[in-house]
Amino acid sequence: MKPVRVIASAVIVVSIVAVAAQASAAPAPSPVPVTITVDAAQPMGSLRPIWRWCGYDEPNYTYAPNGRKLVNQFTGDKSSPFGPAYFRTHNLLVTGDGTPKPKWGSTNAYTEDAAGNPVYSWTIIDRIFDTYIAAGAKPYVEVGFMPKALSLRPDPYEHNWTPARGGNLYTGWTSPPNNYEKWRELNYRWAKHCVEKYGMDEVKHWYWEVWNEPNIGYLTAAQRGGNKMQDYCRIWDYAADGIRKAIPDAIISGAETAGDGGQFQRDFIEHCINGTNYATGQKGSPLGMISFHAKGNMGNSRQYRQRGFVRMGVSAQLSTINAGFNIVRSRPETASLPVVIGESDPDGCAACQSYEGLYPENGYRNGSIFAAYTIEQLTRTMDLADRDKINIKGAVTWAFEFEDQPIFAGFRTLSTQGIALPVLNTFRMLNKMGTTRLTATSTGDIGLDTILRQGVRGANSDVQALASKDDKRITIIAWNYHDDEVPGPDAQVSLNITGIPADAANVKLTEWRVDDTHSNAHTAWVNMGSPKTPTPQQRQQIEAASDLATVRTDVQVPVTGGAATVSLTLPREAVSLIELRW
Repeated sequence: MKPVRVIASAVIVVSIVAVAAQASAAPAPSPVPVTITVDAAQPMGSLRPIWRWCGYDEPNYTYAPNGRKLVNQFTGDKSSPFGPAYFRTHNLLVTGDGTPKPKWGSTNAYTEDAAGNPVYSWTIIDRIFDTYIAAGAKPYVEVGFMPKALSLRPDPYEHNWTPARGGNLYTGWTSPPNNYEKWRELNYRWAKHCVEKYGMDEVKHWYWEVWNEPNIGYLTAAQRGGNKMQDYCRIWDYAADGIRKAIPDAIISGAETAGDGGQFQRDFIEHCINGTNYATGQKGSPLGMISFHAKGNMGNSRQYRQRGFVRMGVSAQLSTINAGFNIVRSRPETASLPVVIGESDPDGCAACQSYEGLYPENGYRNGSIFAAYTIEQLTRTMDLADRDKINIKGAVTWAFEFEDQPIFAGFRTLSTQGIALPVLNTFRMLNKMGTTRLTATSTGDIGLDTILRQGVRGANSDVQALASKDDKRITIIAWNYHDDEVPGPDAQVSLNITGIPADAANVKLTEWRVDDTHSNAHTAWVNMGSPKTPTPQQRQQIEAASDLATVRTDVQVPVTGGAATVSLTLPREAVSLIELRW
């Protein structure tokens, strides 16, 4: 039976009402006391801005009205001390007229005339990159996928996949090239055009990577049952040779695998170290960065219905990241290379919506649990990188926006119809942090190894903090995270800050909050009856609720002997940013 399409959270609203009714019949659980200690005199080094990376399938949404707005919102202050944000998108070389749809986009960068001569067109790619540059961001350039005129097996070319029905996704754009010299020249012309348009001083700060998830269906072998690893290495070598002809010091990443990549990633690294370069005939390939993907595991819709609530799977994501790090550090040649987690998300399909009876678990994306999950996994990813001595550069959140879709439609996005979702406010908080990371310990920390093994399940939430400082300012993000989206006790936090400089005078506190009632446009929408088409007045109210909410401002904080104590209450799945300034 064809599923009935509804706004994403209509399914979740029923669950929320039922849970609320049950909760109102029972006494509220007592808050759990937690002590978080931050030592401002114990710096851990620079706070690495791995959160300033965003990605998505549909490149043509970039320059749509709400796409432009979101690029600017995600990037934030152009003069950020954390440097530029980076954007990665699929389909930059796909043939078509630029009309987007879920998991599809095109630029028509390469076609051929009747005689088979290349025709290059950079108009649409320029619109995409111009949008990034205007916002103060930069591309993490994905070289893919295969233009139709270069595809070894071009037909059918455009996929017929839809969020509701599925379908054949891996069509002619997944093929290796029918002419590797033309493929190399395409990459050279593209990189050369970027240098001519934006200047070498700009382009030399970009990162490049070849293809996406070649270890699964995104790449088909040149021959049925052939060696796809060899095909990928050949595609990578010729693309890299073309790019570096125009940009000699270009940093090019691989293998951008689904998951940690396992043996596929190991074989690719071996090829880059000791193999014969397909494009040059020389030993080795210019691998400048390691990339792989990591996703959480939420189970399936049947399991969701049996439980009656959303259960996130942060353990699966962090375990994949840990396995990917182990591959990187297993070879001395790669141990110090920069690493980008090219897609880093709670689940595997940004373009899969919530429908009545189909994917109802995806409704989590509209609420505060997505915000809390994001700070949990980003901080734990930093912790893993520190423990494994990994040179991590970024973790790409694969969530953008879908133009011309129902409000709160349940895609994995950062905004809906131009309205920020709670998760975007987590990134706004991170962008307010100081540049030097500080030690933070919590009695509510259930432990990195426990989370790797089993996630955040059972009786206890993970109540933890990420702390930092810069000149005359200490910033602390604290959160109360649990994998299960069910009611639970608040965390009553005593936040003890030590090492405040002796000359700090007139210390003031500001707190920002994301939870079910703060920085939460979805709750505002539900409270007004979940209108499918909000009136202008309703939309204005929803927009106002989407801003990062301040719950305390300019509160005087007593400091004695370089120490201060701040109390805060963190509901389940809440995130707070505390700023002390003087």
